[in-house]
Amino acid sequence: MNRKQFVDRFRATADSRGDDEVERDRPPVGSLRPAAVLIPVVNRDGDLSVIFTRRTDHLPDHAGQISFPGGRIEADDQSPEDAALRETEEEIGLHRSRVEILGRLERYDVRTGFSVTPVVGMVEPPFDLVPDAHEVAETFEVPLAFLLDPENHQLHERKNDGGDRHFYAVPYGDHFIWGATAGMLMNLYQRMAEK
Repeated sequence: MNRKQFVDRFRATADSRGDDEVERDRPPVGSLRPAAVLIPVVNRDGDLSVIFTRRTDHLPDHAGQISFPGGRIEADDQSPEDAALRETEEEIGLHRSRVEILGRLERYDVRTGFSVTPVVGMVEPPFDLVPDAHEVAETFEVPLAFLLDPENHQLHERKNDGGDRHFYAVPYGDHFIWGATAGMLMNLYQRMAEK
């Protein structure tokens, strides 16, 4: 899938789903705190990939996990898109001028108390990433075709006090993409697979 095919498909499925700004901007349910992440799709000479971060091991939440750049929506942020772009600049040094916002996926509520709006953006090289050493241990890219291939999607089960917990994972090389990040990837996959 090239850039044009991805953008056309993403936008077509958004239109067919009847997304509108009023519905998508509704506040999170209950006490969940609003957050946003950027799913940065990079166009490298027609080959698309997605940028991920690995969080540093000393962070109090999700230490060492694979994630998209993003975080809490602050009072000064004009929208989830604005928050995702701000957090991306802060975490990996990718300037917002390099990102074309394509739209949003459905909100994803996480067990740590956040309601996350995934924002999909197309990134055009050249760019240099400068990770914040306090928050980001590394950045890496995964081919979009790999992420959208259902052969690479795994469903795992983990026992905990509340019973069995099922979660998706997408292993890639030495990286184990799982939890909310893999869940958002599954939502992207389902969106792109819609007829």
